[in-house]
Amino acid sequence: MRRRDLIRLGGLGLAAGWTLLAACRSTEPTATPAPPTPTAAGAGMAPTASPTPAAAATRTAGATPTVMTRSQSAVVTIYSGRSKSLIGPLLDRIGQELGLDVRVRYGDTAELATAILEEGDRSPADLFFGQDAGALGALAKEGRLAPLPSELLQRVPQPYRSPKGLWVGISGRVRTVIYNTERVKPEEIPASIVDFAGNERWRARLGWAPTNGSFQAFVTALRRLRGEDVARSWLQGVKALDARVFPNNSSIVQATIKGEIEAGFVNHYYLMRERAQAGRPLPAENYFYTNGDPGGLVNVAGVGVLVTSRASDAALALVDYLLSEPAQRYFAEQTFEYPLLEGIPAHPDLPPLASLNPPALDLSDLDDLKGTLALLQEVGLL
Repeated sequence: MRRRDLIRLGGLGLAAGWTLLAACRSTEPTATPAPPTPTAAGAGMAPTASPTPAAAATRTAGATPTVMTRSQSAVVTIYSGRSKSLIGPLLDRIGQELGLDVRVRYGDTAELATAILEEGDRSPADLFFGQDAGALGALAKEGRLAPLPSELLQRVPQPYRSPKGLWVGISGRVRTVIYNTERVKPEEIPASIVDFAGNERWRARLGWAPTNGSFQAFVTALRRLRGEDVARSWLQGVKALDARVFPNNSSIVQATIKGEIEAGFVNHYYLMRERAQAGRPLPAENYFYTNGDPGGLVNVAGVGVLVTSRASDAALALVDYLLSEPAQRYFAEQTFEYPLLEGIPAHPDLPPLASLNPPALDLSDLDDLKGTLALLQEVGLL
């Protein structure tokens, strides 16, 4: 079955053209195109032993990972919706420290999830690393993910892992409103994200990215939390304000900094990255909704081990490492995401994760891409 003819994402039977798949783009910086054969992310290591599932999951939570003890397979294949520029250095480090030959196929999260479903029992993937919980939820509902050991799951707060123990969050990202501090006072930001719609204060001053994956995950959350009618009205209302369309989060942040727009809907860490690259203060801030509003959605990048994995021990060792202190500090310090391991602080410029009070939502329910794409098409945004 060709992907151009049918996109199956999590049992949704998402019959759609190639344009629908293209509409759901990664929120990450441009990723390395997915090659037919995964590439090594820690090539050149001598194969060594991998742990039993029990060994991978019985060390002290957050402890520095140790070299493995028994071989099931020294080669582990990851399908990664996280871009090579962000996650590649960490995967190289993991391969070197664990003595694994880590091979990675990079690509769009939704496309890789679709590939796993199409490949079925023939999939070479051992571990799926998705940039959002929706794709993980879709694979879980299709029975493609194996249960994870409870010790690994319990390292992460309950809202950021599968209720059935089939996937676990690795890092958190928060939806925010970025605003230009020279043109907008924080008290001017509406008390709810839905109150932007129809508010003339924001005519021709907003930016959004309807084709972007993180925005579409937010729309899915809005549909789940407030219903189809509210989501439709919000999209129509913001569109009617002549909101400027951008291809991704980064371009919204850059336009806000330059004063080309006054505010936009983004993930929190894009401004942090711009600040780090600039090395100086910038005239922009993130507004965090901390009142349970849909505008304060906390989504996760997470992982799941495939039921068909031929290297499940090694895959579990990777999960163990990703939930260890060194890896969690990498996410806090290098990608400016929220570490999910208790005791690892976020970047000092960010409010603590525990203070955010995001909307109550099972992140697995963000898998309904079909309904969100249909709604975006209905209102003329795709």
